[in-house]
Amino acid sequence: MTETLADTSSGGTADVARSTLERAVQRLRDLQLPSGAWKGELETNVTMDAEDMMLRVFLGIDTEETRDRTACWIRSKQRADGTWATFAGGPGDLATTVEAWIALRMAGDKPNAEHMLLAREFIVGAGGLEQTRVFTRIWCALFGWWDWKDLPNMPPELMYLGRRVPLNIYEWGCWARQTIVPLTVVGTVRPVRPMPWNLDELRTGSTPPRPSGFNIPNAFQQADKVLHLYDKHAIGPVRRNALRRAAEWIIARQEADGGWGGIQPPWVYSILALHALGYPLEHPVLQAGIAGLDGFTITEDTPDGPIRRLEACQSPVWDTGLALNALLDAGVDPHDPALRKAGEWLLDEQITTAGDWTVRRPKLPSGGWAFEYANDVYPDTDDSAIIVMALRRVMTHRGPLQQQAVSHGIAWTAGMQSKDGGWGAFDADNTSRWPAQLPFCDFGAVTDPPSADVTAHVVEMLAADGRSGGARCKRGVQWLLDHQEQDGSWFGRWGANHVYGTGAVLPALVAAGVKPDSAPIRAAVRWLADHQNDDGGWGEDLRSYDDPAWIGRGESTPSQTAWALMALVAAGEFGAPLQRGISHLAETQRPDGGWDERKFTGTGFPGDFYIAYHLYRLVFPVWALGRAVRALDWHNRGGSRHRERTSGGSS
Repeated sequence: MTETLADTSSGGTADVARSTLERAVQRLRDLQLPSGAWKGELETNVTMDAEDMMLRVFLGIDTEETRDRTACWIRSKQRADGTWATFAGGPGDLATTVEAWIALRMAGDKPNAEHMLLAREFIVGAGGLEQTRVFTRIWCALFGWWDWKDLPNMPPELMYLGRRVPLNIYEWGCWARQTIVPLTVVGTVRPVRPMPWNLDELRTGSTPPRPSGFNIPNAFQQADKVLHLYDKHAIGPVRRNALRRAAEWIIARQEADGGWGGIQPPWVYSILALHALGYPLEHPVLQAGIAGLDGFTITEDTPDGPIRRLEACQSPVWDTGLALNALLDAGVDPHDPALRKAGEWLLDEQITTAGDWTVRRPKLPSGGWAFEYANDVYPDTDDSAIIVMALRRVMTHRGPLQQQAVSHGIAWTAGMQSKDGGWGAFDADNTSRWPAQLPFCDFGAVTDPPSADVTAHVVEMLAADGRSGGARCKRGVQWLLDHQEQDGSWFGRWGANHVYGTGAVLPALVAAGVKPDSAPIRAAVRWLADHQNDDGGWGEDLRSYDDPAWIGRGESTPSQTAWALMALVAAGEFGAPLQRGISHLAETQRPDGGWDERKFTGTGFPGDFYIAYHLYRLVFPVWALGRAVRALDWHNRGGSRHRERTSGGSS
């Protein structure tokens, strides 16, 4: 057990936490937008910027300014060894480095420049263009550097497959589904815009190894050969109708901001697909799509020069839900005008229309929230759970409407439970193993199975609403208990990684009635204590998704430290680990009340795509310190070692 310090020590810790919290709360207040929302930058890697440049060059809409600014940003992110990584501090990545090299070449950088030669040396040493992912080779095919016939085939006839047929588009996760459909068009039409230079210096002449023996990957490789053969003899009317269906499907899912799914990949490939089918750039759909991308760009002057970078996505709804919960748990009055404004902004963002989720839940009424400003087709359970927890407590001027919104939000989120008792983010029962076996799919997670972090947030929401005794919450709790790792932690799907999963699950389990002294909670507490860094913080490197040696290990960050603290508070731990964690946040706080966080702590696709949410470094410390102050005050007034509830939604 970790409670070894006297109450006077924990009392001092409470004072430190309170003063640190006050500064952080003011900083978070200062960042609220006039609309009432919060929005932190969502930083990824330079593939977003490289592909944006390639898109504009392909469409003929690039300008000298966009090329120069984008190239300046890409150069600024190159590592000393000449490579580009998928996350800050990570190793060089082949596909990212190839795409960055191509973009800089398009911007006018000479291939014999020192930084280009360094990048080329890495590319060739890592296997060259031949070893890159399918997406990179698709971009190469668009410019004539790769033969379309040598790419895995995904025919548009996929649109004919019924919803009960394996590999139909609804077996893919929503982000993959929205990307695959337009790529079936692009891969069929096979447009090419030749460039006056080639990529021969990036080739090695090697042939990528193919799976051998009788196994699923090899079977799909053989199936790919059949698809290529069919492609040569496709029946004209059947194919034309498939392409028409795909185009109609794409257009029907364009959002109000001109984008698709609020994220870069489907957005870019949808534009390419419609353009390949003959839609002119002046067409309203393409005009809106291209203009919308400009809203995802950030331009600023830096010591390296004027730069332009592209956000892969924007997260205002998620950021606002997190900020509202954090401030409420920090003790800000629910009637506070700023919180009221944020609550009313979130009420306006609730989605009341149907989306792709109705394929598996056709009778479930709408009522969720999406992650972005505009993504009405794809609300998600994670955002919805977090927002419901906030809207249950904040006091707006829309009492009856607010209660109705909360009720609908709970019903929709709970109704998205999968058959096994857990929750995925965007779809229910999106667990097929077939899509990932296709040769085409080497770009990360392509399905949306239940995860511990999402399930935990839904369970905490249900418990906060007094539904811990209900069947859905009980099944969710059991799912979480069944998916605890042997070391006591939980895997984090949408955040890095076991620290995130564990930080989400412990508050949910305790809120749902699992005793803090139970074996699963004690095992998780031991895991957290064992993985606390010498400086008192917690950190987990993103390489933990690929290399178990990194699990629970990494440079301390404010967001990951906060996740661990939220878990310890929920478990009723008031001793040295909690106190050292609070001290770490106090000692690393900036004078303006915020924190620095160089590392990426968000996850898009485990092992492939990562995110630095710029608001995480502030909002989670506020949330954790708010809960810690409340718990420590209660403890120091003579409360027992374990508190009954630590859910932010309990009242």
